[in-house]
Amino acid sequence: APTEYRLIAAHGPIGELPSLRRAVTAGEAMGIPAHDAWRAQTQLAIADGYGQTETGHIAGVCPGEDPPPGSMGRPLPGVRVEIVDGELCVDPATVPSFFLGYEGSPAPEGLWHTGDQVRQDADGWLYFQARVDDVIVSAGYRIGPAEVESVLLGHPAVRESAVIGVPDDDRGEVVSAIVVLRDGFVPSDQLARELQEHVKAETAPYKYPRVVRFTAALPKTNSGKIHRAALRER
Repeated sequence: APTEYRLIAAHGPIGELPSLRRAVTAGEAMGIPAHDAWRAQTQLAIADGYGQTETGHIAGVCPGEDPPPGSMGRPLPGVRVEIVDGELCVDPATVPSFFLGYEGSPAPEGLWHTGDQVRQDADGWLYFQARVDDVIVSAGYRIGPAEVESVLLGHPAVRESAVIGVPDDDRGEVVSAIVVLRDGFVPSDQLARELQEHVKAETAPYKYPRVVRFTAALPKTNSGKIHRAALRER
């Protein structure tokens, strides 16, 4: 799971692993800082992949390909995808492992809407941005949590981060960052401001977290994903 790669990189150095031929991951966005750390120290580019319980494997990195940092791969051979209003959609007829349907419901027809916001570059590489229901809309801007989390992970004080939207009377929602610090760093208002300025400098200023909270650990699902619903309930 990406969480494991990120934690190993955060505890670094990783060290050389000469017998390791290939590293793969899936489940959520890997994040560029961890990807770069593994590549620099092991000479391996972690091959990210994408799929859903209903679909099976849709996208990935084939052996011998050199994926751009942050990409979750390209559509597998024969799999047809479309991006509709930013959402990844799949043609079920091109996916051999596509499910028959939910029990008690009619079989799905037409394109399968994954509920995931992605972008695709000119070479066909796909980049996860957010679950459709996780997108933060702040003062009219649409902000994907994964990008802000990745930028925060690039700060030397940050071991893990999770970004959610919290209600705000003026902006509708504001970006809130929940941060786990590396050993040797202590929560403070000064460090919170430093993280805010770091995000402003590395991405669009409107994406910076107006709320920064520190925690000892982030809630995770059984598969190792950050449990954003639990964070929102807090």
